[in-house]
Order: sequence, then C-alpha cells, then structure tokens
Amino acid sequence: MRGSAPNKVAFAGTVTAVKARIRLLRSFDQVSHAYLGYTLVLDGAADGIVVDDLRVAIGPKTHETHRFRIMDQLRGVAEPVPDPDQEWATHYEVSGLRLLQRGPAEQEHAANPEGGIAPPLAEYRSLGHLRLDTTRYRAQCQRCPFGLVMPTEITIDQWNPSKKRWRFETHCYGPRDCPRYKPGKPYRVQGRKSWMVWVDDDVERAAADEEWRTRHAEDGGDDVD
Repeated sequence: MRGSAPNKVAFAGTVTAVKARIRLLRSFDQVSHAYLGYTLVLDGAADGIVVDDLRVAIGPKTHETHRFRIMDQLRGVAEPVPDPDQEWATHYEVSGLRLLQRGPAEQEHAANPEGGIAPPLAEYRSLGHLRLDTTRYRAQCQRCPFGLVMPTEITIDQWNPSKKRWRFETHCYGPRDCPRYKPGKPYRVQGRKSWMVWVDDDVERAAADEEWRTRHAEDGGDDVD
C-alpha cells in the first residue's frame, strides 16, 4: 500500500529505539533548544522498500498516548523530510499511525541505556545535556532514549541571521554517572569573522542549566529555552 498523497509514503516496521527530537540552535556562544517531539527509529520499509535506519518524527502527544517502546510494531503514512541536512528524522507529518503489536513488557520501565520509555520533554530540559563521543554513541547508545543525534542550526552572524550552517551533534541527556558515557571533543562554533571561534566544552552550558533548574524550582514555571 502506497501513501495516498504524491509526497506521502506508507511505512511499517519494528521500533528499535525511541529518541527525543530536539534541535540545537547556536549563535557563537549562545545556545538554545527547540523541543519538537520524538523520533521512532524503525527496522522497516517505506512503500515496500526496505530502508536502513527509518526514522519517523512524531509529536509529544502521540508518544504520551502510546508510550512507544522497543519492539513495538506499527505502520502509518508520512512525508520525507524536505531537507535531510536539517533533520535527523527521515520522515515526518505522520498520519494514520497504528500500533499493530506491543513490544515486550520488559521494556515498560524508565529510560536506560537498553531502552525503556522515553520521558516527557520537560524532563530532558530539566536534565540538560553533555557532548557525547560519536563512536561511543554508535557502539553503545543507539537504544538509549537519552543518547541523541541533534540537528544543529548555527547562525554565523547575529546581525545577518539568514547566514546559517547546519551540522549534526551527538549529546547525552542521561545520568552523569552512566558507565557508558564518554565525552566527545568540544564543539567549535564559527563566529562572523574567520578568527572568531567559540569552543563549547559544556562548562558554561552546565552552569546555565543549573541556574535554570534553580529558577524553575523556585517559581514553579514552565520555561522553555
């Protein structure tokens, strides 16, 4: 069965991971985030053609309803993302999503390196993230809801915000004492002049995240950055 619209494809597969879908926004030493939802990583096919790493973006309400987990079997219809350089998911704008078979009960637990239920996006915001070694991610963190590949938008010149670059960064939102965690190299961020380079070594962001958590606890607000 093919997608009903020209740019739609019918997909089906088995969930191999559930990841938060978070976009990182950089402008030299300024860092913010867009909390968009979740990405279901599937062992499956699109329009009957087997796809390596089929990744389907869904909204937070959909995950809240179904609490997707590893080995769930599902199908639906979705559109290919318009620019793969700006999105880790391969497909989005999902419709007709059906959960055909639930994965094993052993996956009904809090998120850990072997899977579990990805927590609400507010928990990711509260936890904050640290850079994650790319090789370690590929070897040991692909099932973990906290290990993320984040599309990163870099505004080169804040006075000319149309001038942007994109890349992918790996980060970890998991417990700081996770035995699998290994920090990656600090990310370098280009400024508007060739000699302007900021090195993000997590120290300043960790301090900012701690300040946010303290303020959030005091006022009980629902800030997003």
